[in-house]
Amino acid sequence: MLKETLIAMRDLPRLKEITGILFRHGLGQFAQRLKLPRALAKAGAWLNLPLPEGDEGLPPPVRVRLAFEELGPTFIKLGQILSTRVDVFPQEWITEFEKLQSNVPPLHPEQVPHLVKQALGHPIEELFAEFEMEPIGSASIAQVHRATLKDGTVVAVKLRRPGILPKVQADLRILEHIAGLIELEFPDARRYQPTEIVNEFARSLNREMNLAIEARNMERFRRDFADDPFVHVPGVYWDYTNPAVNVQDFIDGQAATRVDALQAAGLDPITLADRGADAVLRMILINGFFHADPHPGNVIFQPDNCIAFIDFGMVGRISHARRDEIVDLLAALSGRDERAMIDVLIEWTGTTPVDEDKFADDISEFMFQYEHVPLKDLNISQLIVDIMALIRDHGIVLPPDMAMLFKALITLEGLGRQLNPDFQLVEHLTPFVRELILNRYTPKTLLKRGKQTLVEAMGMIGDLPRDLIRLGKDIRHGKFRINFDLQRLDSFGRQLDRTANRLTMGIVTGCLIIGSSIVMTVNAGPKLFGLPFFGFLGFMVAFFNSIWLIWSIWRAGKEW
Repeated sequence: MLKETLIAMRDLPRLKEITGILFRHGLGQFAQRLKLPRALAKAGAWLNLPLPEGDEGLPPPVRVRLAFEELGPTFIKLGQILSTRVDVFPQEWITEFEKLQSNVPPLHPEQVPHLVKQALGHPIEELFAEFEMEPIGSASIAQVHRATLKDGTVVAVKLRRPGILPKVQADLRILEHIAGLIELEFPDARRYQPTEIVNEFARSLNREMNLAIEARNMERFRRDFADDPFVHVPGVYWDYTNPAVNVQDFIDGQAATRVDALQAAGLDPITLADRGADAVLRMILINGFFHADPHPGNVIFQPDNCIAFIDFGMVGRISHARRDEIVDLLAALSGRDERAMIDVLIEWTGTTPVDEDKFADDISEFMFQYEHVPLKDLNISQLIVDIMALIRDHGIVLPPDMAMLFKALITLEGLGRQLNPDFQLVEHLTPFVRELILNRYTPKTLLKRGKQTLVEAMGMIGDLPRDLIRLGKDIRHGKFRINFDLQRLDSFGRQLDRTANRLTMGIVTGCLIIGSSIVMTVNAGPKLFGLPFFGFLGFMVAFFNSIWLIWSIWRAGKEW
């Protein structure tokens, strides 16, 4: 109650404004259902106006989109983030959220010199030989100007809008409060974790408003693609860059939004689609650091069919483990392994469906629909949409990184088909997946995983005495509980037995590799073919163990 009162007092004007906009767009019942603070209720009472002309009879997704547009930058950004949550919202909501544009009127030209001096500490004429006061792009967080440094270098200057930080922070406080009310008043919505979605949105938006973080993202992408002559990322001028301003190389070329002009400029749309797909898939599956919003406005095509990416405020990160899980999911789809697919989805979400048997049946039916679809004809976007609809029906919510990744793939395939109607993302995806599968079983990877497993096992052994002492204390104080769930115990036992066998064999193999390496280094004992016999024997046993592991996984249906 105290927190609610403090929020209402501090943000009362904005609360009234939000409530009035909700009522004007026919969303007043939602505001009333949330039992918002009394100030909001009063504001809503006198702002309960007729719907604007044209809103009458519009479906809820359209009304929410119109309300977000009127509510301003924070809510527009929220809608854009929600458009990535294909696991939470049906397609009609996603379509409306995708329409949200953050184009806003530019700052008055007279404000720009003061803003530059405030950000960089020097008058604009001391820093730049030329500076165009009219921006070449204007969005809710920042606007971009073309300028020339004193040495003649043409740059793009991205300036954060003045006064945006306190406005956004106020909106984020209100959104956090509303998310908590949604969880209280709409029990069915709790499974979608609205508070966590808002918290993740707040983290993402705060990073995006810090232009120095975007600059570091750009530097990372430049390093990742330093060996690719066909992919360009703007360089950063750090002497002119800080959280409020980002000075970078000016990227010239053809906008991806103007496909009709590409051929006139001597560019090949088919080649551009192929190179763009390979670049984004490399970001995701090889580098683990990807542009999360590769829509046409953030892609520029240059001579020699080169591709430049801009606007790195929204990026995604994906761990090695997560990449392996993506491979497992694709292998499960290819081999029609329902159990493996369920395991991956539950691993991602950390939750179990309410009715796991029904979930398995729906997975089986889903796989049957794609059973006879040739790989070359597989529509990745439709596949993702179907998977998301399936898990949404069972109350399963993806972690934000996976939702962002799937949205990036959908956007990528859409751009590819905009350039080339015959574009098939799966044709570009397959080589990357095969490479990931092969890399799992290289000696270097096996040795690394063996070391990791050994270190984890030793850590568990070291923690065992302390854990036993804590367990004994819990038992003495009556805090120890055991909950049993005996559903599907037989199948669970068999699965656990197979998993334990593979894990044990993996640990043994890793230990053999490490031990044999030590024996080889010592170079002692009897020799065979000029090599230490026991070291050679250890490597041979490890080799056959690895073959057995690969064969057992293959037999279980994990193949591409």
